[in-house]
Amino acid sequence: MLGLGAAGVAVGASVQDRVARTLAPVGPIGDVLPAAGGFRYYSVTAGVKRHSVETHHVAVTGLVGKPRSFSMADLAGFPQMTLDKDFQCVTGWRVPDVRWVGVALPDLLDAVGVSAQAKAVRFTSFDGVYTESLTLEQARRRDVLVATQMDGKPVTHDHGGPTRLYVAPMYGYKSLKWLGGIELTDKVKPGYWEDLGYDVDAWVGRSNGRDDEPT
Repeated sequence: MLGLGAAGVAVGASVQDRVARTLAPVGPIGDVLPAAGGFRYYSVTAGVKRHSVETHHVAVTGLVGKPRSFSMADLAGFPQMTLDKDFQCVTGWRVPDVRWVGVALPDLLDAVGVSAQAKAVRFTSFDGVYTESLTLEQARRRDVLVATQMDGKPVTHDHGGPTRLYVAPMYGYKSLKWLGGIELTDKVKPGYWEDLGYDVDAWVGRSNGRDDEPT
């Protein structure tokens, strides 16, 4: 889910206007789920092509020792991390206690061998437009997942499946939908919404991400 707005992140009204203009031609691809605080569905592009579980891959490239493309079966072969965490949209709405299951991003990075020159990780969506980035330190947190399940079911297309990024300690716009590529880079490359003025670091409710970090 892509959450956008001003609550909790200091951005100006002009940024909000640009976001509204960006989303307006696309519109929601769904609606609020029938529960208070339910998800809202948005996309920055229209008509995102669906990927099947049988053919979908996540490519890990860039400053790594062994570039590799991981199928859903490959991802299922990793130790599975389960997180019961809220999903917090920067506009202020929140979905509490969502159960996320997937591969902890550090495990995936270890599998390809991160180069000493790598300082950041760039994520690309198979919608062809949406991108996001984390520092390497942030990406090595164990509450950052390549999520394949949500609330006991495979991640649906509208929620960004078959695979999506879930960055538990940050606002929803960092949790990129329709994850198709992971690239190790030598510096942080601002993502789609950062180019519109949003914070590169989007910690929920605090100025750093060291509180409540799982071990």
